[in-house]
Amino acid sequence: MLVDTHCHLDAQEFDPDRNDVIERSRQAGVGAFVIPAVERRAFEKVLAICGENLDCYPALGIHPMYVDDAVIEDIDALRAKALEVTAIGEIGLDFFVEHYDRERQILFFEAQLKLAREFDLPVLLHVRRSQDTVLSSLRKIRVKGGIAHAFNGSFQQAEEFIKLGFKLGFGGAMTYDRATRIRSLARDLPLECIVLETDSPDMPPSFIGKTRNSPEYLPKIAAVLAELRNMTAGELAIVTTENAMNVLELE
Repeated sequence: MLVDTHCHLDAQEFDPDRNDVIERSRQAGVGAFVIPAVERRAFEKVLAICGENLDCYPALGIHPMYVDDAVIEDIDALRAKALEVTAIGEIGLDFFVEHYDRERQILFFEAQLKLAREFDLPVLLHVRRSQDTVLSSLRKIRVKGGIAHAFNGSFQQAEEFIKLGFKLGFGGAMTYDRATRIRSLARDLPLECIVLETDSPDMPPSFIGKTRNSPEYLPKIAAVLAELRNMTAGELAIVTTENAMNVLELE
């Protein structure tokens, strides 16, 4: 069994065939799906999908690229749902897109970290071009850990996330030969610190081209990682699934 620790199955791209996608993914060997919301108006949809599928686990949060449209009352709405979720997320910082308000991102990020600490929940982190600032906030507002999604930092930054109780998520980007840094991280970091993800419908792996990504492709993504690490897909599945189950306390 594999765990897709980050798939946006609530996205409108899945509206026509969401149940079929989930079933195909199950048949392919995916046994659990973590679905993170990115804004307040997605909260109910994520919870509804997970309510209908016991192998789908909800995470709610306000994504850094959505904070410009968010209001502080959204944090209260998140608090009201905190007892219903597996994790707080997707939250974090995005410094890749320069016109986004960094201070506002940090304001919402740290408010959500405090909420995760209050409810003793793990967090799903967005850390694009922002690893050091995210780490600074995590050292200031300690949470129980979680996953640094789509990790693409340095080995030193990876070690710091690991020290703070985080696993590192790897997905479709790892399947491209030109992604040398990501592939070296996936190959050389301790396997006990790695989890798998698709970030569906985004981050399509190399073998599907520029089409909609889906959790059904996770086994092939896992096979790429297994090859990089010179191990069998079965061996990899056992460890990465245990990693995900432990850090997110899935049942």
